[in-house]
Amino acid sequence: MTATIIDGKAIAARMRDETRAEAQALTDAGWAPRLISISVGDVAAAELYVRNQQKSAEAAGVAFEARNYAETISLEQLQGVIAGLNADPRVNGIIIQRPLPAHIPVKALQKAVHPLKDVEGMHPSSIGNIVYNDLTLGPCTAVAAVEILKTLPLKMEGLDVCVIGHSEIVGKPIAFLMMGLGATVTVCHHMTRQVAVHSRAADAVFVAVGKPGLVNGAMLKPGAALIDIGINRVNDSEGRGKTVGDADFDSCAQVAGWITPVPGGVGPVTVAILMKNAVLATRMQLEHYRAAFAAAV
Repeated sequence: MTATIIDGKAIAARMRDETRAEAQALTDAGWAPRLISISVGDVAAAELYVRNQQKSAEAAGVAFEARNYAETISLEQLQGVIAGLNADPRVNGIIIQRPLPAHIPVKALQKAVHPLKDVEGMHPSSIGNIVYNDLTLGPCTAVAAVEILKTLPLKMEGLDVCVIGHSEIVGKPIAFLMMGLGATVTVCHHMTRQVAVHSRAADAVFVAVGKPGLVNGAMLKPGAALIDIGINRVNDSEGRGKTVGDADFDSCAQVAGWITPVPGGVGPVTVAILMKNAVLATRMQLEHYRAAFAAAV
């Protein structure tokens, strides 16, 4: 068996077309969607992400501004910056680029972003809403992975799913999202004794650990869907750097029914979800301001 390679770029392009139409409608109404990206210190590690986000924003009709602050800025100063952006109706979404300096905890900044402008879906309230199957502004990578699975000819109700990795922003949200769709979910982590026992029983496997080659073909049920969310930099046999996922692609492709490549799988869809969230956040803010300042009748 040779797996069908899932084209994340094509899925992202379809989503981007829908987002662009909605962004234009908001612009015509006087609410042009606008994102602000915040990075701190040396931006080399985040530069590629920022560049890709800007390109996707432009393609989706969303204004994008990247702001970089000195590494010496304090947490309190950054929280003040975010408070100002929260209060500015011309700003509809705030992105916190990682990594951050050691003295600035990312969770503190995520909490500082107003939930209506949390386009990354990282605010505790956004994460918590998933428990109630409320996807108003969900965490982008988790939502992207599930959206990819939904494009496949698989019935979500009763689907046996294995999630390898239980991070707060990817693994756990995926588990709740899939349960909300009616799937039966097993979550594996670093204390799971026999991961392969669980993954071989699953109709769909999500892996998001950050360990290249963690999943191989022997760990999959024939015909299963494999959604690889990992992003790792490794060197090939000639010492050249390349990007790979958490799965051994060659062996998994011989067993799986569908598989996401890395790059070109979950990544493009994640950025498309970010833009979709930006437009949705703008719509929500428009409605919020209309309700708050509507003339009394």
